Amino acid sequence: MKARIQWAGEAMFLGESGSGHVVVMDGPPDAGGRNLGVRPMEMLLLGVGGCSNFDVVSILKKSRQAVESCEAFLDAERATEDPKVFTKIHMKFVVKGRGLKEAQVKRAVELSAEKYCSASIMLGAAGVDITHEYEIVELG
Repeated sequence: MKARIQWAGEAMFLGESGSGHVVVMDGPPDAGGRNLGVRPMEMLLLGVGGCSNFDVVSILKKSRQAVESCEAFLDAERATEDPKVFTKIHMKFVVKGRGLKEAQVKRAVELSAEKYCSASIMLGAAGVDITHEYEIVELG
């Protein structure tokens, strides 16, 4: 996997993924930025949420669950001193569908956390306290 990060002036950077997609990262005005993109640490949190949500949806589909929507809400805390690493991340999955089995949703979240989500498992191994919960919304 490769990435290229190009400085675009002031506190803005363009990140290009190995697959050719580009994202804008920018700092807040008090750090010389113009607030035109996500912060790099926000990007990391988005990546963790995306990785885990991808797993949960994939596992639910493979187990033939009629999932129609899955949102991951992440709440993170960071250290107050430099380096301001993540210390805690809580993930809440809101899974919507028809006839979803709670055991299958629970299993999907656990498998992502314990086996498949490389991003969250890596951060957990680095000492970040990562917790999970889920909510099932039955669609009529």
